[in-house]
Amino acid sequence: MADTYTLISSVTVGAGGASSIDFTSIPATYTDLLVKVSARSSRSLAYDNLNITFNSNTSSYSSRRIYGTGSATGSDSDPAGTSSYYAALVDGNTSTSNTFANVEIYIPNAFGSNYKSISSDSVEEENASTAYVQLTAGLWSNSAAISSISLGCGHGNFVQYSTAYLYGIKNS
Repeated sequence: MADTYTLISSVTVGAGGASSIDFTSIPATYTDLLVKVSARSSRSLAYDNLNITFNSNTSSYSSRRIYGTGSATGSDSDPAGTSSYYAALVDGNTSTSNTFANVEIYIPNAFGSNYKSISSDSVEEENASTAYVQLTAGLWSNSAAISSISLGCGHGNFVQYSTAYLYGIKNS
């Protein structure tokens, strides 16, 4: 059971947006990492992908998700070897005004020498008939300790007031 959650860093996107949200020089003094995101994309659709890369590495990610839309359910996967971990869907600029997706990404054993498992829980907020809620599980097939995390939208930029918080977790 986790003993301590320590805020390592936080980012709030300013006016003009941002193409990515980056956490660098992550100290290896923790066991696990947790990223909490509230985001909206500039993409001209109701939603956009939220993708993650570790240590600027653009290979060896895979994921599987289950989701619901309010009217349907489903599951799908990204094959092994993709260029980033697909974590969630975030609101795009045609979704309900001033709504932001909420995402929590957990990375256990982030500094160990084994491959890194990843899980995310998210909801794309929209006051319409379709809004995605999903659980995603993934793997980064790399044994390097995680020293940096980059979040990006698949087709747009993060808009103003999108936020991300990185927490370190120490297990006893």
